[in-house]
Amino acid sequence: MALTQLLIVEDNPDVAGILADFFESKGAVVDFATNGELGYKLALEGSFDLIILDLMLPKMDGLTVAKQLRHMGCNTPVLMLTALDDKQDLLKGFASGADDYLAKPFDLDELNARVTALINRHHGKVARGVLKFGSLELDIAKHEVYRSGKKLALTPTCYQILHHLIHKAPNIVKREELIEALWSDTPPSNDILRSHMYQLRNQLDKPFDSPILTTVPKIGFKLELTSN
Repeated sequence: MALTQLLIVEDNPDVAGILADFFESKGAVVDFATNGELGYKLALEGSFDLIILDLMLPKMDGLTVAKQLRHMGCNTPVLMLTALDDKQDLLKGFASGADDYLAKPFDLDELNARVTALINRHHGKVARGVLKFGSLELDIAKHEVYRSGKKLALTPTCYQILHHLIHKAPNIVKREELIEALWSDTPPSNDILRSHMYQLRNQLDKPFDSPILTTVPKIGFKLELTSN
């Protein structure tokens, strides 16, 4: 993880210290914030490969930090840490713009695997270019997506999901294929993928007259052009 720049927003000094020692031993450059307001400020001002964001923070909680960062156009991947393991809290985290999460206490090797996967996906180990499907346009070089000329506000994970879908369109992309591409050896629960698909559909279909994202029951998803 040489030259990787991480922002850790964590108010527990013991946890922050463990994370710092671990990632710095792998060559990462680590910056810190002990409250949500400072984390939000640093995230907007700095250039980070990934943000590790605690859910429960003083001054501004993690959900608000993530939501405000996405609102301001920050597309840095966010991995949320939480002492909670409630499904509704998990879904709220993804709705706010987080890309992945780990419940405390967590295994450092698993955390490292998830961090590495998020960073690799965000940097995009793909050729530069533009993918098109109907009125949908995905600019790989800029990590931007447009539908009918309107720019969509996608989280990094939703962007990667759409990248797979548009690359295979109009063919079906199986759930297992998406999970393997996004999370590799650390697959999450089905609820996590379902939450990301919900967020993607809200951006991709909800503002427009006709849907383009189709769920194929028990198989996967595909992009499909429909006639009005």
